[in-house]
Amino acid sequence: MFRVDPKQAMLEHAAKHSASGGSVRKLSDRAEQIIATPVGSTIPATVIVGVAQAVEAALLALLGFVICRLYVQGAQIEVYAPLILGTCLVGNVLFNVARTHRIAAYRSLLAQTSRVAAAWSLAVMLSILGVFLFKAGDMVSRVWLIVWLVGGIVLLVAYRLALRALVRRWTAQGRLKRRTVIVGGGKDAEALIEQIRQGASNDVELFGLFDDRVDDRSPEVVAGCPKLGKVVDLIEFARRTPVDLVIVSMPLSAEKRVLEMLTQLWVLPVDIRLSAHMSQLKFTSKAYSYVGDVQVFDIADRPISDWNLVFKWVFDKLVAITALILLSPIMLITALAIKLESKGPVFFMQNRHGFNNEQIRIYKFRSMKTDMLDHNAVKQVTRDDPRVTRVGRFIRKSSIDELPQLFNVLKGELSIVGPRPHALQAKAENQLYYEAVEGYFARHRVKPGMTGWAQVNGWRGETDTIDKIMQRVNHDLYYIEHWSLLLDIYIVLLTPLSLISKNENAY
Repeated sequence: MFRVDPKQAMLEHAAKHSASGGSVRKLSDRAEQIIATPVGSTIPATVIVGVAQAVEAALLALLGFVICRLYVQGAQIEVYAPLILGTCLVGNVLFNVARTHRIAAYRSLLAQTSRVAAAWSLAVMLSILGVFLFKAGDMVSRVWLIVWLVGGIVLLVAYRLALRALVRRWTAQGRLKRRTVIVGGGKDAEALIEQIRQGASNDVELFGLFDDRVDDRSPEVVAGCPKLGKVVDLIEFARRTPVDLVIVSMPLSAEKRVLEMLTQLWVLPVDIRLSAHMSQLKFTSKAYSYVGDVQVFDIADRPISDWNLVFKWVFDKLVAITALILLSPIMLITALAIKLESKGPVFFMQNRHGFNNEQIRIYKFRSMKTDMLDHNAVKQVTRDDPRVTRVGRFIRKSSIDELPQLFNVLKGELSIVGPRPHALQAKAENQLYYEAVEGYFARHRVKPGMTGWAQVNGWRGETDTIDKIMQRVNHDLYYIEHWSLLLDIYIVLLTPLSLISKNENAY
């Protein structure tokens, strides 16, 4: 049976097939047109569903408390509050059992309103049964329960109609569609495209295909979708315009060819799915996920997405603002010391690789003499480097020179925790990093950070050997694969200790 362990297999073979990041590939005219088209903002479906559930439960609970306050004289809050909250919780469970909290359900009219009305009625009936079984009938108003039941149905119908209008509007604007491309071509891709159009046209914006074949098996247009280039072109395409989903249309039996495709694509921050529409093997339903009605195998997911992306954004902003407030005296003293020691600007700006290989401009306190600044990091700083000032040696050793990057975090270019961004021309043993290390660009699948797993494990500072940069990249990839908010918090707490105990390579 064909089986792919993407994390292991792609890590082992990335160097052989990964695209070089040193130059920009020329893409087809059609691909360039797509890239030039303005991209509107999208909203993750899981975020919409989560917010919709929370708002719905809050409205039902608020309605219960309002009716209780207006109708029930001398109501015992210690009795009504658990009953209201418990009923709302049971109601939410039943709404999910009835599959009413899905984007497809939100678009429907009769189906979702009838199901939520029935589920809410059952939730209230279960609460009435609970009141009866616990012999609390004298403590709870029957009229209140009936009014809450009827009022809840009216509220739910009105809420779902408003939600339906909003989701349909976002759908028409394309804000709910995943920007999708297909890897593969020919008759197999044609069948896949038709299935997507039949079952997922509202959720997928299909741009075209990428296929390495150039013979009759891979025509320039398949089912109305243009061929945009080879698979290696997809790397450049996805770095210049957002791509959410890549569907590989190849038979499961073509294990070697599938693996070759995946080892090229794994450096991208996208969801990768292997279509099962050509497979003669039948698996249990739990083995599949779905794009519309199309069965697919999950090969790789974006490392941080949906609610995790929201949580990390909030974490970054809160930590950055707090750090700026607490560390502002140190930053002011550092700026004054730099000005007193040598002429020139306080800050030093440098282009570096950011998320998805894009270029960002990061801020640092200037640690070198003005006439010896190295904006391209052609030569790494070494011990007792004559280019570094006295103040510079101290702030580099203590990483105070990195504090201005808190402003990069507030701008959304950096995270507090993530792989450290490297200068574009940084080298180890006279080789550019991406030439020296297998799968180097996979570390750019998440936003770079001010500190990271590599740094707290001692891999900070000078990376003059290939072994050092390989160790840093390996730690970065470990962080990406094992990311969690708790891991970010742990790294932040460990960073001050590592600055003291693991600073032998920081000059």
